[in-house]
Amino acid sequence: MRLDESIQRQFTAAAAAYLVSPVHKGGPDLDALLERAGEVAGRRVLDVGTGAGATALGFLARGAQVVGLDLTPAMLETARAQAEARGLTGFETRLGDAAALPFPDASFDIVTCRVCAHHFGRAREAVGEMARVLRPGAQLLLVDSISPEDPAQDTYLNAIELLRDPSHVRNYRVSEWLAWFREVGLEATHLRTFPTFLDFDDWTARMNTPEPERAQLRRLMDAAPAEVRAAFDVSEHHDWKIPLALFHATRPRLSHPASTI
Repeated sequence: MRLDESIQRQFTAAAAAYLVSPVHKGGPDLDALLERAGEVAGRRVLDVGTGAGATALGFLARGAQVVGLDLTPAMLETARAQAEARGLTGFETRLGDAAALPFPDASFDIVTCRVCAHHFGRAREAVGEMARVLRPGAQLLLVDSISPEDPAQDTYLNAIELLRDPSHVRNYRVSEWLAWFREVGLEATHLRTFPTFLDFDDWTARMNTPEPERAQLRRLMDAAPAEVRAAFDVSEHHDWKIPLALFHATRPRLSHPASTI
């Protein structure tokens, strides 16, 4: 099965669960993202990996014109239904891949991407595409679960995530994200990290993780070195915390050559 097919299968089944997921429907990371965006009324916003639409709805409620892009039709249907139920206008949805955005260059004032980039099969290419569609002076706001810089913690986190959800690709490190932003010409900052609590039962039920894999997850968490368990605050019930990082990047404005008069 191709990665895009795995993503669509997983998230078609999970669309309703993501609508009510505490991690996805809101939280301090979304509040901080919206605050950092500033005044958005009348701005054209692209929400990449819009999912059930929490980020898109936050911008719509503030008067922005929003395009929500996702690889899974069921997620787009859920997001559209939420906008309609709240009486929010100015929302367009597009089916598409983050690594091949179906939009012209320099066509958005703001691009957002929240808690979904760890599913991107070509994350570096997706960063380039998000940079490409930004207007000069426009901003990119990205939130995603991140791996610590420590190799052991990185390995455990990604192993656990993949066992729980076969459409998971990788939680990247802060250093990797910042390097990619620089490579595509963006000026970027890691603003803040949010330790985010995950209830084991809710976390696994959201992706319909089978019981044999849940048992393996418990064993993997129990066998983790003390340093890894401490880093993710793993409890005796296997509840734990993962870090969500908020990045802010801007596309530099076009410079004008000095006058030769």
